[in-house]
Formats: sequence, structure tokens, C-alpha cells
Amino acid sequence: MPRVSRAEAERHRQDVIDHTARLIREKGSEQVSVPQAMAAAGLTHGGFYRHFSSKDDLVAQALTAAFAERREAMDALADQRAGSPAGDSAGDSAGEQRTPRAEFLARYLSALHRDHPGQGCAAAALAADAARAEPGAPLRTAFTAGLRDLVDGFQQLPDPAGREAALADLSTMVGALMLARASDDPGLSAELLAAARHRLTATGEDAPPA
Repeated sequence: MPRVSRAEAERHRQDVIDHTARLIREKGSEQVSVPQAMAAAGLTHGGFYRHFSSKDDLVAQALTAAFAERREAMDALADQRAGSPAGDSAGDSAGEQRTPRAEFLARYLSALHRDHPGQGCAAAALAADAARAEPGAPLRTAFTAGLRDLVDGFQQLPDPAGREAALADLSTMVGALMLARASDDPGLSAELLAAARHRLTATGEDAPPA
């Protein structure tokens, strides 16, 4: 067989990372095997150790990539002019004006995000896996680094919040999404998302009591 070029090898490696990032968000890290990850990228199990030292190494890199996707989405919103038309991503009327922060919250706390974890936030999809991992384990280390970056990105949106407020908002967002996914009652699931959206976007007299 012809020898694989360095560029092609790197492309294969990135394909495995990208597909694994989707799989672990859909299934959880323990439910994804090395053969599954390689097959998803169209590669054979035999080539795994040319790219990664272990499954833990792959999962950590995939988790880092998943968090990077969310940060890129936040940065894209941060680059938009505050108050640009946001469409109806959370059921709002078309053309409603939203700040980048409100738009991020609307997308995050949406039925679309709830129903497609493979393309969604790694914090909500893998928090339980990271919590079960031993301190210092690659998964937990990568999760912690990604979480810090998520907090930083949230604080840098054009309508910024202080660090304490950002931490509280992210905790509400992630928790609401996890609970909405866990519920088998569609009505309750939708209520959880809607209540979190309202609490995080309400201000002044509209804000619910603490």
C-alpha cells in the first residue's frame, strides 16, 4: 500500500477526533469504544496507535475539540453587532432584536440543542462523566479546561456579566439542559428550558423572585 502522507495522516487524526467528539456527546465517553470511534471516521482499528497513545488520550482531545466548537460559536456572536435581528431560534417572532448574550441563551436553551447533543455543549453532555473520573484523569482535566474557556467566552460577549454572574448563569443553563434531556415528559422538558430562558433574560420588574 502507498505510504500515507503527513498531511493525510493529520487529516485522518482530525477526523477521528471530530467523530469522537460527536459520539461521546451522544453516548457518553464510557459507551464509545476505540473501534467505534475509528469506524465512524472510516478508518480501521489497527491504525489507532499511530495517532493516539490511548483511548483516554483520544477522549481528552475530542472533549477539547467539543468545547472549542462552543467557544467558536460564542466568539462568532460576540463579533456580531449587538441588537442584530436574531430570527426565531427559541420560538420568538422573526426579526426580534436580541443582544448576543440573549441570542446565545436562546440557542442554548432550545429544543434543537436539547434534541441534538452530538452537536451541542460538552459541558451538559459530559459533566456526569467528568464528575465520575478520578482527579487528574485526562477526561476531567480536559473538561475543567473547557469549562474555564466557556466561562471566559461568556464573559466576553458584548453585554458582559461579572464573573460571579457568569458562573451562576452558566450553571443554570447547563443544569436546565441536562434536566430537560433527562425528562421523558415533553411538557416538563419544555418548561425547564423556558423557565431557565426567562430567568436568565428577565431584568428589572420582569425578573422572577430569587
